[in-house]
Amino acid sequence: MQRSILDGGYAPEVRANIIPFTVTRLAANTCYRFAPPFIAIIAAEGSGFDVSIAEIGLVISISELAGFLAPLLGNFVDRVSRQLSMMIGLSGATIGILMMAIAPNLLVLGIGLTLLNLLKSCFDLGMGAWLADHVPYERRGRVVGITETSWALSLLVGVSLLGLVTAATSWRIACAVGGGTIIACGAWLNSRLRVSVDVPRVRHEKVAGTRVTGAWLVPLAMFGLMGASQCVFVTFGAWLADDYGFEAAGIAAVGFALGAGELLASLSSARMTDRIGKERSVLLGAFIMIPCAALLAGFNSSLVIGLLALSIFIIGFEYAVVSLIPVATDLFVGAPGKGFGLVIGAGTFGRGVLTVVATGLYDRSGLVGASLAAIVCSVLSVVTITAYRSRVTASA
Repeated sequence: MQRSILDGGYAPEVRANIIPFTVTRLAANTCYRFAPPFIAIIAAEGSGFDVSIAEIGLVISISELAGFLAPLLGNFVDRVSRQLSMMIGLSGATIGILMMAIAPNLLVLGIGLTLLNLLKSCFDLGMGAWLADHVPYERRGRVVGITETSWALSLLVGVSLLGLVTAATSWRIACAVGGGTIIACGAWLNSRLRVSVDVPRVRHEKVAGTRVTGAWLVPLAMFGLMGASQCVFVTFGAWLADDYGFEAAGIAAVGFALGAGELLASLSSARMTDRIGKERSVLLGAFIMIPCAALLAGFNSSLVIGLLALSIFIIGFEYAVVSLIPVATDLFVGAPGKGFGLVIGAGTFGRGVLTVVATGLYDRSGLVGASLAAIVCSVLSVVTITAYRSRVTASA
């Protein structure tokens, strides 16, 4: 089964661990992505909070701002074993989601979310650095594309299932279920990594010339991509609930469909990104996002058009982000965690800032304002990745 995913040109330890990595990251991503689609349900009186959507949005935003620490985590990952960094990340994410499950107030909810967001990043950085150690840059897009199906599957399967748990019980029980899943998957991955040799097998060198002079453009591009996605993702559930009366099960069904689109994008990136070029792939995804956000702004009163635009927007976003990750792990020679941490930090900062902006705009002008903000962020990504690609081409 593993040979059908990766051919013999990849290191044996990569082929042996690609599935455990993907499944464990699926569990962590499910918990990470659970709150935004159900923001209206968490805010509701029956949840124990009875606060506005904007207040929950502020809590999510503050937790996302912990991404400022991702560059420090990247340096930490480069100094310790990859396995240790991954296990610390999974342990912290578990504590965070379980704190959310028992949170008596918004303060504890915010602390739990912050731990979940920050320590899941530690796991992501450790996994990304491990892959960069074992997979050459020119072939890294395929491996990243496969592991990134965990992001799509977390919405397609994970969040959808937790949504059904929420509909049958409560969002707090769903958080507890998510935490238990991380524990089980983390134990499995840890046992598999013990038989792998955790030493670098690939020289970290840039294959398309010197990139250092334009390295700052890559985090800025990720800021735009993540910010644009958050504008839409954090408000679509509220839009469906407010305008069309969707409840938890209905929102979970839409999340399932969006996850299918993300899965298509991840698989497409696994096939195409190495072949057509990583920066060019990012541009393609970002260009797709812009007209889709415009459709959401102009036709959000039509459920069919709105859902179609939302689905294609998510496909473009996922393709762009998956294609950008291999670039992030190659920004600094010999320090994949540093580059990846810098880019992840910028991305989480983008989500944090735009969560406040989008939820505030949603309270004032509905999905229109949030969608317009998504357009601005998408344009930022197009401009910055175009500039970065020009510098790479000039130095090649």
